[in-house]
Amino acid sequence: MPYKARTAAFTFLAIGALSLTACGGDDAGASDGAANGFNLVSEGTLTVCSDIPYVPFEYEENGEYTGFDMELVKEIAAGLDLELAVQDAGFEGIASGTVLAAGQCDLEASAITITPEREEAMGFADPYYDSLQSLLVPAGSDIKSIDDLEGKKLGVQGNTTGESYARENAPGAEIVAFPSDGELFPAIQSGNVDAVLQDLPVNIGHTEDGDFTIAEEYETDESYGFAMDKDNTELISAVNEQLTELRDNGKYQEIYDKYFTE
Repeated sequence: MPYKARTAAFTFLAIGALSLTACGGDDAGASDGAANGFNLVSEGTLTVCSDIPYVPFEYEENGEYTGFDMELVKEIAAGLDLELAVQDAGFEGIASGTVLAAGQCDLEASAITITPEREEAMGFADPYYDSLQSLLVPAGSDIKSIDDLEGKKLGVQGNTTGESYARENAPGAEIVAFPSDGELFPAIQSGNVDAVLQDLPVNIGHTEDGDFTIAEEYETDESYGFAMDKDNTELISAVNEQLTELRDNGKYQEIYDKYFTE
């Protein structure tokens, strides 16, 4: 599924932890989160943590936040009559659930693969995206598959399922972990690593200028989910209801097609 490098129809101002009205609700609507028992960090506001950038799911463009995840959480907040605040947070804290436990946010939207280990620490809404892993190499590289990585430096994002897959399936490679794609892609551009293994949509976005290509794709049965406090069952149920509504009314497909359909 190729990534279409297109800016979303609406974006979020990228100024710290931004807050905006997700829909044209009034004060009564903004208090619905508390009334429904969502136990929000800030009453009337859905506070979302995301590790930015991770194109095409969350990234900053022209001073604004946008991406597949960002558009979905905006729609979810609107459906719940809540304002939306987005905070940029490190993926390690997101993947471990630390930012949730610290009360930094109500929901994590950061292309988070649902795993049994993560489900022990966090509660997940229903999956909203199925992902593949992939191997990115420079155009003309002699690396054609994961079997060619013996003695090579393989870049990954730390604390991800891509890192786990690399360590399990490329034992002869030197695995080099980076905090985010913001450091990972420049590493292969500068030649500090020979290849990058991470989620397919992100790697596809790095092939647009022709300098890099996808050597292989890997079926890993991974699905992304929005993560919340396990005890916040009311919010988890409400997010699931909103995801169902977005699929039923065609809005999910509309957003999906912007990013993943030619």
